[in-house]
Amino acid sequence: MIYLQLFYEFFKAGLFSVGGGLATLPFLYDMSDRTGWFTYDQLADMIAISESTPGAIGINMSTYAGNLTAGAFGGIVATVGLVSPALLLIIIIGRFLTKFRNNFYVESVFYGLRPASTALIAAAGFSVVWMDLFDVSSLLDAGDWLGFINWKSLILAIFLFFIMRHRLFKNLHPVIFIALSALVGIVFQFAG
Repeated sequence: MIYLQLFYEFFKAGLFSVGGGLATLPFLYDMSDRTGWFTYDQLADMIAISESTPGAIGINMSTYAGNLTAGAFGGIVATVGLVSPALLLIIIIGRFLTKFRNNFYVESVFYGLRPASTALIAAAGFSVVWMDLFDVSSLLDAGDWLGFINWKSLILAIFLFFIMRHRLFKNLHPVIFIALSALVGIVFQFAG
């Protein structure tokens, strides 16, 4: 039964997450809330691992989430569920788009989908920043304003933001920044 539910949940995410992998994040947050299959902290780990491994982020996250929920076969089921709508839609659109390419309604749909996918990606990015840089529970529980901000993450994010824009580092491959960030994360964990 869990496999059918995994397929269904990820099929829905794949069907409605217009704009690519990061657009699946709102669906994963909702899935976490409704099913309890994974926590927000585990979701943050999924994002980090999916971003730093080869492949499409949405597929990587569905595989990770499915594996976390129901083992290796769960990862396969979740991945198939996520990509099935895209495959079906591409087959259908590929057959009919050439006939309706200049159709007013088709152009209007694509015109409306662009800002929707932009908003989904922006909302997902904001959620990741909020989840990583701020700890609302420490503020609500103890009124701790200093504990509200994850200072190490904030400093690292600001440092990486500026160093990536410096002309000496602009042409470096993103893998270098990912590896350095992983190294800094290890140092931060051991330091404290």
